[in-house]
Amino acid sequence: MRRRLLAVLMVLMGVAALLLCIPLADAYARGRTEHLLLQRRSEAVRFADLADRMRTDADRRELSAEIGRYAQLYGAAVLVVDTEGRSIARAGAGAGAEGVGEAVAEGLGGAGTEGSGGAGAEGIGKAVAEGSAGGGVGAAPDSAAAAPEARRRALTGRSTDRLPTIRPWGPEAVVLAEPVGRDERVSGAVLMHVPTAAARRDVTLRWTLICGAALAAFAAAALVAAGISRWLMRPVLDLDRAVEGLTAGSLQARAGSETGPPELRRLRQHFNTMAEAVSESLARQRDFVADASHQLRNPLATLVLQLENVEPHVAPGPGRAEHVRALDEAERLAELLDGLLALARVESGAAGLRDQDVSRAVRERTTAWAPAFRGAGLELTAAEPQEGLRARALPDAAGRILDALLDNAVKFVPAGGRVEVSAGRADDGGTVVRVADDGPGVPEEQLPLLLRRFTRSPEHQNVRGSGLGLAIADEIARVSGGRLDVGGNTPHGLVVELRLPSS
Repeated sequence: MRRRLLAVLMVLMGVAALLLCIPLADAYARGRTEHLLLQRRSEAVRFADLADRMRTDADRRELSAEIGRYAQLYGAAVLVVDTEGRSIARAGAGAGAEGVGEAVAEGLGGAGTEGSGGAGAEGIGKAVAEGSAGGGVGAAPDSAAAAPEARRRALTGRSTDRLPTIRPWGPEAVVLAEPVGRDERVSGAVLMHVPTAAARRDVTLRWTLICGAALAAFAAAALVAAGISRWLMRPVLDLDRAVEGLTAGSLQARAGSETGPPELRRLRQHFNTMAEAVSESLARQRDFVADASHQLRNPLATLVLQLENVEPHVAPGPGRAEHVRALDEAERLAELLDGLLALARVESGAAGLRDQDVSRAVRERTTAWAPAFRGAGLELTAAEPQEGLRARALPDAAGRILDALLDNAVKFVPAGGRVEVSAGRADDGGTVVRVADDGPGVPEEQLPLLLRRFTRSPEHQNVRGSGLGLAIADEIARVSGGRLDVGGNTPHGLVVELRLPSS
């Protein structure tokens, strides 16, 4: 969950960074374009003023000198034309290309395409196509397309008030125009072909800085997000571990994290309070069962002793039979109390988990039960268990559970039946002990009931026992971190598997 939360935060921060840096980068590009327009337009206004005041050849030479110096300094191309498209002055022309110049010369539907107009307009076309003699600016299709429109606007008295936004990839050059004269006295136009290399370098540098700052901010935000997600999720993970511990039967499990937002800290406190209440309630319940079982054993033992002492004085007949049944029920009650006491001790988890040799326990218990099986007319076979089978469980858990399983087999498998015991390594690295018989078995729908307390199948109600044997075995396995699985055998019978974690 922490990774998912961090991923969501990272995506949100990435989107926020993009939404911030893209408009910022675009705003700078537009600002740099506006700055370039204002710079070059001021020069165009000066050239237009010189052209408007031009009356003599000296004025023409002054204008040519001015635009020449400008073209040499900035690597631009400048063309001054009259209203017919004839060239008045030009500077920055290369040699041998006519692209934009022809478009300017054709201006308003072909005006000035002949004679001096066409020849004069050739200058800025060469400048755009080949660059100035010193600047080397290549021809730009956008510039060629923009030149006629800029000229038309200028000859109607309107200056170029807008340029295409300059970005690192282009345009390589822009065209702007300024009218010569004002209002109805417009006598020509100044056209400037301006390279954008310096502006594009500035935009590239500023975009690089913006991207670097965005990445640095994103990295810093990612570190903050990682800390926030860890701060938020630590109490949640602590609660999850505590709930897992309670589910596994560890009533001492508590949430101990003191970090996190106030809501989660309150949740931790409420959870610990609840866990304490549940633990105390279960402890009182188990203590009651254990105390009641223990306290009842002494009176019951006295009752059994008295019944046995009375037996010689009971005359043969119906009274003797009733006496025997009373004694059997008293002994059965004693077994039930012993089972309840054993179950309460297991559930209390008083004993800690210990490493134990499962291979040895299997050998010892099968040897000890062999006489009981022979006496019941049953065959007990035990495959030699794999050596080195060890598990971490309650003291003698494997032996106690195996006793319960073999006792169950002696009670419920008919004479002549066969019981097999085996032990080996499980696929997950743990230990598995398997007890299988070929008795009548249990219907599949009744298999889950076998591990419940005081539960017995209808056909086995009269069999001696308390109905707690498998429940106690299952509880021992659960507290030990393992489990008890019950299933049917093929072609008939029952299979019980004890699975314990390795040590």
